[in-house]
Amino acid sequence: MESSTRTSQTRFYAYPQPREAPATPPYTAPPANNPVVRGLPLAIVGSLSTKLNLIPSFLYTNTKFSLLRTIKDLESYEPRYNPTVVKLPPLDAEDAQHSDEKHYRVPSIQEIADQQAASPNHYHSSSFYTSQYQTLSLTPTKVIEGLLAQISSREEHGTAFLQIIPEKVIAAAEASTTRYRNRKPLSPLDGVPVAVKDELDLDGYEKSLGSLLDFTRKEGGTSWCIQKLEDAGAIIVGKTSMHELGLDTTNNNPTHGTPLNPHNPHYYTGGSSGGSAYAVAAGLIPIAHGADGGGSIRIPASYCGLYGLKPTHGQISISPTRNLAASNCVHGPMASNMTDLALAYRIMAAPDPANPTSSLFPAPPTTPSPSSTTHAKILGICRPWFSSASPNVLSACSALLSHYTTSLNYTTVDIALPHLHAGQLAHGLTILAEIASSPALSSPTIPAPLSPANKLLLSVGGQVPATDLLLAQQLRSMLMQHLAYLFRQHPGLLIVTPTTPNAGWRRYGSDMRCGVSDADMSVRSMRYVWLANFTGCPAITVPVGMVDAGEGEGGGRVPVGLMAMGEWENEEALLEWGRGAEEWAWREGEERVRKGEGWEDARRWCEGSA
Repeated sequence: MESSTRTSQTRFYAYPQPREAPATPPYTAPPANNPVVRGLPLAIVGSLSTKLNLIPSFLYTNTKFSLLRTIKDLESYEPRYNPTVVKLPPLDAEDAQHSDEKHYRVPSIQEIADQQAASPNHYHSSSFYTSQYQTLSLTPTKVIEGLLAQISSREEHGTAFLQIIPEKVIAAAEASTTRYRNRKPLSPLDGVPVAVKDELDLDGYEKSLGSLLDFTRKEGGTSWCIQKLEDAGAIIVGKTSMHELGLDTTNNNPTHGTPLNPHNPHYYTGGSSGGSAYAVAAGLIPIAHGADGGGSIRIPASYCGLYGLKPTHGQISISPTRNLAASNCVHGPMASNMTDLALAYRIMAAPDPANPTSSLFPAPPTTPSPSSTTHAKILGICRPWFSSASPNVLSACSALLSHYTTSLNYTTVDIALPHLHAGQLAHGLTILAEIASSPALSSPTIPAPLSPANKLLLSVGGQVPATDLLLAQQLRSMLMQHLAYLFRQHPGLLIVTPTTPNAGWRRYGSDMRCGVSDADMSVRSMRYVWLANFTGCPAITVPVGMVDAGEGEGGGRVPVGLMAMGEWENEEALLEWGRGAEEWAWREGEERVRKGEGWEDARRWCEGSA
């Protein structure tokens, strides 16, 4: 790693050496060679996997993780264990003083209202609440009372939440109501209902990571980025459900219940931040927190027709919470609209002076920087990889790509990306090894209360040899250096792909009782998202439309998303790109990104309790 000056104006700490990787054959999707196990057979195999080493050993071999041993080009790359890259202040004294500002100036309620008024998005945003709070025609207390009643009265809503402490939520709402009556709101999020995935600490709440295990910090406390939301006046409604331990992409949770996709109840919300995605897509809240170690913000956002941002690795602090997948997982927002996504990101990304990594990052700008409208606007496409998605997904994504090039002054360039299948394997074995190494999950044996599917995964994670883990980090280094080469060759480059190659993930009744182990579908759903996790780059997903599920995956229509990945700490270019997608989707009419059948109009309970 090195601190390098990529241009005379932009400096980074730990920026990879720009280096083009050796050429590799064009990407081809891997064959499906893993068995699908569900129901009673899954329960039996999951239990046996913790006792018979033969089962996880077979699965490790069958997944072809050993493919990394055949890549001779890795010999010239040092392992890279941490993908964090930090943009440093400019050398110019005046600019440096401005860029070194660590305190984020929260925009006014009116600034956010103006931004949202200019958007054609028809979902209720934070301004739906704050505009009425300011006139006292509605109060946070009345909103929260109505919302809590709505959640408790509807089983499908309640399933999205693991824990709600009504007295804490109402107390926060009453405090917000007092501030509005005194004309002293804290921010455009004051009084706005928000939810937190059960992967972070929230003072007074338990933390189980969607399991029957207890991961609550004995010392108590709230994770930094959630504390920043609370400091801005946001009302944390509760902890949302997640795929147990965050170890798959459906949000199937036989233990606590599985939220159904508000757009199509025959399909999963996606995971592992599925409870948060449900709460936003169902209209209960405009913003939710998610975590993303292998697409766990972007996949549910795509499946549920939302906007989701996976920030640069290390930028958003979760201290004092421990990250179980520290070299892959980050935390960020998902929202029903781009203005709220950007607002939540800017507040959550406030540098944490007690965190040695987060404290290196500058505070994000309050509003889009002037340069965001003048930088080069280049979309990089790795054609064989991009084109491996299902035809219906490709059709929807291509329509938006055409809009970028014909109406928004973006240009496209073909790019090559090396070892994409092997890279996904490297990401998979790394994150499995990271999570399986947790003492709470491996000492002395895998805990009995875990789901059968996760017993299988953790057993496989325990099979990762040190040699393969080191090879994976060498491949991480190669990928990061190649990306640095592309970003230098094409300043402003955004690498675009479908968010997932598949249109949703069909659920089956038996899966709701015991779970399901479908490794090939899991790998397929993460085909595009893993690269941003493994290399630390930021990425965003935007909804592009509703498509027929097709491919024998079940009837009806489901949302699909398009994703862009940018250079380290280039979230501003991604947010600008996302605003272009939002404008296109909603100007074309609600048929593209219409609200789901399970969407609730907040005006019902707001007006009913007012």
